[in-house]
Amino acid sequence: MIAAVQQQSHIRQYRIAISVFFFISGLGYSTWASRIPSIQQQLQLNEAQLGAVLFALPIGLMLTMPVTGRLLGSFSSRKIMLLGAMIFNVVISLPGFTTSVWQLALVLFCFGSSRNLLNLSMNAQAVQVQHMYGKSIMTTFHGIWSVAGFIGAAIGYLMVSMNIAPSWHLLAVSVLLLAFTWYYYPKSYADQPLPQTEKKPAFSLPDKSLLRFSFICFACMATENTMYDWSSIYFHKIVGGTGAAATAAFVVYMISMTTGRFLGDRLVVRLGIKTMLRNSGWLILIGLLLAIGLPYPVTTGIGYMFTGLGVSCVVPLVFSMAGKSKQTNSGQTLASISTIGYLGFLMVPPLIGFVAQASSLRWSFGIMAVCGLAIILMVNGLKEEP
Repeated sequence: MIAAVQQQSHIRQYRIAISVFFFISGLGYSTWASRIPSIQQQLQLNEAQLGAVLFALPIGLMLTMPVTGRLLGSFSSRKIMLLGAMIFNVVISLPGFTTSVWQLALVLFCFGSSRNLLNLSMNAQAVQVQHMYGKSIMTTFHGIWSVAGFIGAAIGYLMVSMNIAPSWHLLAVSVLLLAFTWYYYPKSYADQPLPQTEKKPAFSLPDKSLLRFSFICFACMATENTMYDWSSIYFHKIVGGTGAAATAAFVVYMISMTTGRFLGDRLVVRLGIKTMLRNSGWLILIGLLLAIGLPYPVTTGIGYMFTGLGVSCVVPLVFSMAGKSKQTNSGQTLASISTIGYLGFLMVPPLIGFVAQASSLRWSFGIMAVCGLAIILMVNGLKEEP
């Protein structure tokens, strides 16, 4: 009896620790995203230049991908999580101190690399903790990421309103997250790397039965990160709002996404996963079309709200279904799907800058509306694991 209680206590401790690392990832990334307009203005970058600099993120991700896979095969995900979190937290402090485009590009390259290390390893930890519970808790982890994202956006709004320089803002967040990392790392799950039964190439696609989920994940994450990087700029330049109003619109988006993730589990029970995914695509499509067709503060805010609700549950549901697959190792499947998803997360937003410079941000957001339509179409033919 005592042993069982102690075991449950340890499992609960693991869940809390991994939740904190999801919080670290979400707070760090949204803090950076909330200050993109400030840093763009600080370095006097136009949309095309900003888009080019943002390409450093996916380059860092792509070059780190095979390294991360091999590290996870040789060391515990816990140790890789610590390494990724430490680098990630230090790099967060640097963008505000950059004085040139090449310096910002170098920082974002390291940002993408460390983010890849942190996110893949903490998701691997989450999958293992989920197995201990015997039920899906992945949505909750991603909900915590969203809560952290909302908090980061809200703090960013306050910092912009108070005219706090991004250098001091980002440095303070960096120190706070480093403290969280050191305190909660010993409480995480001390797993062992799984032996490789067969050698796979560094870049490998998921099983064909799961490939459709990967593309749904790609479309959703491309939309999600476009909103992180460009929603404030769109609201400021197209809608005509002030800097504080643009940040407030981003906060509306984050609140909607956070709310959707914490309501998602109950809605899935009532509607089913396929219906949830289809409805999510419709919300993304309608939300972005509303922001494009009626670029006024209220209508754009409503559009951001719909888009936030739309992207909220897609990735957690895809990850949860991938973990149920009986055909492949859940950790490997999750890593493969994450890889494709993060390609959309990191590669599409920089392209938005080039499209915006060549035409306008409204056309760029029109391209993202197509991602919502793609999700709707790809839901057809999905097979759910029991």
